Formats: sequence, C-alpha cells, structure tokens
Amino acid sequence: MYQAIVFLPLLGAILAGAIALFGAHQRHPGGPPSASEHHGDHGHGDHGHGATHASHAHDDHAHDDHHGPAEPAAVGSRAAEVITSALLVTSAVLSWITLVQVGYGHQEARIVLFPWMVSGDLNVSWALRIDTLTAVMLVVVTTVSSLVHIYSIGYMHEDPHRPRFMAYLSLFTFAMLMLVTSDNLAQLFFGWEGVGLASYLLIGFWFKKPTANAAAIKAFVVNRVGDFGFALGIFALFAVTGSINFDQIFAEGPNLANKTIHFLSWDVNALTVICLLLFMGAMGKSAQFLLHTWLPDAMEGPTPVSALIHAATMVTAGVFMVARLSPLFEYSPTALTVVTFFGATTAFFAATIGLVQNDIKRVIAYSTCSQLGYMFVAMGVGAYSVGMFHLFTHAFFKALLFLGSGSVIMAMHHEQDIRNMGGLRKKIPFTYWMMVIGTLALTGFPFTAGYFSKDAIIEAAYAGKNPMAIYGFMMTVIAALLTSFYSWRLIFKTFHGKPHDQHHYDEAKESPLVVLVPLGILAVGSIAAGFVFKEVFIGHHVAEFFRESIKIIPENHILHDMHEVPKWVVASPFVMMVIGFLVAYQFYIRRPDLPVGLAKQQPLLYNFLLNKWYFDELYNYIFVKPALWLGRLFWKRGDGTIIDGFGPDGVSARVADVTRGVVRLQTGYLYHYAFAMLIGVAAFITWFLFSGTTGGAH
Repeated sequence: MYQAIVFLPLLGAILAGAIALFGAHQRHPGGPPSASEHHGDHGHGDHGHGATHASHAHDDHAHDDHHGPAEPAAVGSRAAEVITSALLVTSAVLSWITLVQVGYGHQEARIVLFPWMVSGDLNVSWALRIDTLTAVMLVVVTTVSSLVHIYSIGYMHEDPHRPRFMAYLSLFTFAMLMLVTSDNLAQLFFGWEGVGLASYLLIGFWFKKPTANAAAIKAFVVNRVGDFGFALGIFALFAVTGSINFDQIFAEGPNLANKTIHFLSWDVNALTVICLLLFMGAMGKSAQFLLHTWLPDAMEGPTPVSALIHAATMVTAGVFMVARLSPLFEYSPTALTVVTFFGATTAFFAATIGLVQNDIKRVIAYSTCSQLGYMFVAMGVGAYSVGMFHLFTHAFFKALLFLGSGSVIMAMHHEQDIRNMGGLRKKIPFTYWMMVIGTLALTGFPFTAGYFSKDAIIEAAYAGKNPMAIYGFMMTVIAALLTSFYSWRLIFKTFHGKPHDQHHYDEAKESPLVVLVPLGILAVGSIAAGFVFKEVFIGHHVAEFFRESIKIIPENHILHDMHEVPKWVVASPFVMMVIGFLVAYQFYIRRPDLPVGLAKQQPLLYNFLLNKWYFDELYNYIFVKPALWLGRLFWKRGDGTIIDGFGPDGVSARVADVTRGVVRLQTGYLYHYAFAMLIGVAAFITWFLFSGTTGGAH
C-alpha cells in the first residue's frame, strides 16, 4: 500500500508525459514549431492565469474575452486528466487509511526498496519511512494534490497543453512524496531537489511569457542559495557521525551537543553549525525572511500551481524537515533561537506587505509567507506538534483561498487586480462563501481550523523558554491583526461594493462543477480539521499519536506550559482578529475614501510596503548588478582582451599582418624584382668593402 501511495503519481506523470509527447508529435510532425508559429499562443498567458503583474492584468487579457483557444487541445488531453486525477485520488484514499493505521493503530513501517549508495562508510538504501509524521504529510500532499488535479480539469480547459501540465503536477507530487517518506538525508535531498525542479517547470509553464520565465529562474536561483547551505549541513553531519541515515544520526544527537568543529581559526559547536546550515535550506524552500523573494513572483504560474506548491505542500517542506530533524534541533538551543527569530520576523514582515498588494494571488502569497513564519515559531520553541498542526490545517484553508481566487479570476475573464473587481457576491455566490470560509479559518475565527492551530502557536510562543520566544509571541500577535485586515480587505474589495469593471462584471458567472467541488471539500477541511484533530496534535494524546516521529526532550514542558498561559494571552489573537475586521470594514465598506487619503498622507510608508520593503531592488543592487559587472568584466576584458587578445586572436592577427606584408612584396612585375636585386647587390658590395677595409687595418 505504501509503495502505491508514492509511485502511483509517478505512473501518472509518466503516462501524461507520454501523451504530451505524442500530442506534440501529432501537432508538429516535422519537429518543433518555428517562432512565427508562436504568435497564436500568447493569449493564454494566464487562464485564470496568474501570470501578469496586477497593474497590467486587465490590459494583457482583454483580448482573451471573445475567443476560444489559440490552438486546439493536444491529442489525449482528457485521457491525461482522467488518468492522473484517478491515480491521485487513489493515493489520497490510501494516505488517509495510512494515517488511521499508523497514527492511531501504531503500525509504523520501514520498507527497504533497494540498496542505493555503497561507498566506503556511506551505505544508503532507498527506503520508505512510514511513521506518524510521514502519515500526516502523506494526507496533506495527496489530498490537496488530488483536489488540484480535479480542479485543473475545469480551470485549464482552454489551455492546449493540458497533458504536459498534468504530467508536471503528478511529477511534483511524486517528488514531494519521496521527500516526506525519506529514511535518510540523501533520499530527502532527492525529493527536495525534485520539488524544486517541478516548481521551476510549473512556474514557467507558459514559457513563452518573459515574466513567467523570469519568475521560474528566480525561484530556482534563490532556492539554490538555501540548498547550498542544506547540502553543506548534510556533508557536515556525515563528517561527524559517519552516516546520513536518520536512525543513526538521531542516536548521535546527545553526543553531538558537546562536539566542536575547527574551522579556520574558530572552534564552533558542531550541532549548532549543522542545524543552522540545514535550516538555511528550510529558509529557501519555505520562503523565510531574506530568502522569501521568489514566492510572490511564483504567482506567475497557473493558479492550481499556486494552490498545490506555494500554499500547501512544497513551501511546507522546510517545516517538515525541521520537525523530522527535531532529535538534532532539540540539542541545539542556539539553532532553535535562530529558527524562532526568522519565523517571527517573517510572520510580521510578510503580513505588512500583504496590507497593500492589489493582485489577488499576491495577497494570498504573502499570507502564505506569514503563516509559514508562524509554523517556524512553533518549531523554534520546541512545539513541533503544534507547528505540524498549523501545517495540516493551513493546507486546507490556504488551498481553498488560492483555488477560490482562481474561480474569481475565471469569472472576471482573467482579471487579477482587486481594484477592478467589486460586487461579485451576487454573481458568484458559492465562490464567495468558500472564500469567506477560507478567510475565517485564516484569521482564526472561533472553532474553524485556524482558530485551534494558530492560537496554539501564539500560546506556545508565550510559554517558550528560548531568548526569542517573547519576540515570537509579539510578532505573531501583531501579524494576527494584520492578517485579519488584509484578508477582509480582499473579501470586501472583491465581493462587496460597486463593480469597477462593468463589462467583466456583467459577463461574470459561477465556475463549472469540476471547479466548485474541490472548493467544497477544502471548505469542510477548513472548518473541521482543527476540532477533529486538536487532541492528537496539541492535546493530551500528542505523545501517543506522534511517538518517536518527533523528539521532545523531558526538560521541554512546552506542551504542558502552553495550556497554562494567562487568559489575556489566550484572548489576544481573537481580539486582534476582531480589530482587523472592524478596521477593514471601516476602510472598505463604510468609508472607502479613507485608504486613498491615508496613502496620500503617508506616501513613504505606502510605497515602502507596496514595493515589498525594496528587497528586490536591494538584492539587485547588492548581488545582481555586481555579478553582471563581474561577468561582463571577465567576458570583455578577461576573455576578449587578455585571453583572446594575447592568445589565439593575437597570434592569428600577427600572422595575418606578416603574410599581408609578404603578399605586398609579390607584385608580379619584372622591374620590381630587378630593382630589388640591384638593391641587394649594392648592399652586399657595401658590406664587403667596409668589412674588408676594417680587416686590413688590423
């Protein structure tokens, strides 16, 4: 059964990929199309398609309103959709069975598939590690992925390249499943890089669009920065333990706490360095502060991609990795303090940017950044099960919000700027209520999924013992206020008030059933997941449910202490949620002129937030421009002037100069040659006379 969960998506990816190749061959039997044949394709830059900046979304897609696909669908499109979706649904059903058997039935398993790497002390097998932590992630990945596959059938119905899209989705799901079932760091790294590759392919799915290509490259490069640290952490762990298998390195955890590594002139704590390097990988994959810049740009991909990869699964890989390696992190208080700091900073930082964004998907993308920060705060204070609880509930309501925004974009003929929306509540009532449910869960409305998990993180941060715990508490409480404001701002500007684009409003209609059914299922999860699972994630059954899949040392009483915090701490997120709602209601329902006036009064602050704290500009100035200057220097001066100038080009040029001179001497005229001979004879005689005279004198 476990093998089926992991490899059914791979089978779907292979079959859909084969269909895509066959369809491409049928369409272009003579080879790839020329550039002149591409002109008809650009109209599908975003079919619901979050592939343009908000300021240009309306203009870029205005010409899409009155025509169908630019070219016919690929042969076998429906077959690819049905095959991949059916296999993912099967995998999801088996994952829920696994959660019951492993989490509640205590049926952990380790399945060795085959030996993989054997070299000296390195002995790695390809194995599936099935414990409660894995089972939780299996449910998250396969459930969201299966619903996204089904949703994509309706959402991507105009795109002629659907088989390729479905193949990429299934390939991503397989890589993510390999990551969460890994039994060693090499296998985890394989899945880690696999989801990075799939993310690159899906963000740049509309590869004829420069913005999509730029976003895909940006995501790939920024993640390579984090992955460089991750790889160094794996190397260091092997150097000090002689293994990368989880069981062996976890057994060495207590011993590593006192080991040091001599680097240059410093002796540094081995475990702290290793954990910080590993966390660097998590910062890149989970878009934490400083390595966050790729996630908002990743909205260039189709909306189902945003829901699957950038809301519910891939971006949570870093959180999962820290939880998996909790037997190491628990013995490095310094590393946990750093994790708390970056998580808290990200929660606040991303929420401030979300306040003023106008692209419907980018608002939700910054919300994702912020919520990932919450999860890392929980990990940093040692409340691993609490962080996993928020990961679990967040997958439902954030996927619901992304897919709901896709339904809005479809209704608005691919418009993404919320300033051009308004009044859609009456036109698409089902989508409206789904978005409201997702917003209630995100903001922590009582008894929704987010209420149980997000509030638990805030309480755990207050009860935490590391030096950054109180900072984490303060930032997460403030972020709760900001989250409520920008979430309701999105709802009010999109669904309430007067229409700002009458033409699109008049033509708006509810999405097809294949799009709405996944929304309904996710809405159920957004409401019920918290109440149903709170006891096993944050209640009295945590130890029995997770057992050894996460590590909590006896001295860490966080799960007990978080239930003993003062009542004002418990009430603070609810109060912040209410304040955020009331301010948003005042700004966008009662007095819609207030935000405009406030932006004019505080132009510096408004532009600072609108331009995302100028991180892109800062990185461009610090890293991109110097790199381009250095590359141009090596190209023009190093390669062109020095190497080619003094090397091949220089030698060949001098030979050419000499030969040109020699050629000039060969005129073909007899009197020129006779004159040259006379000059030579005269020179010879002169030399002879002078040399002879000199010899006689001596």
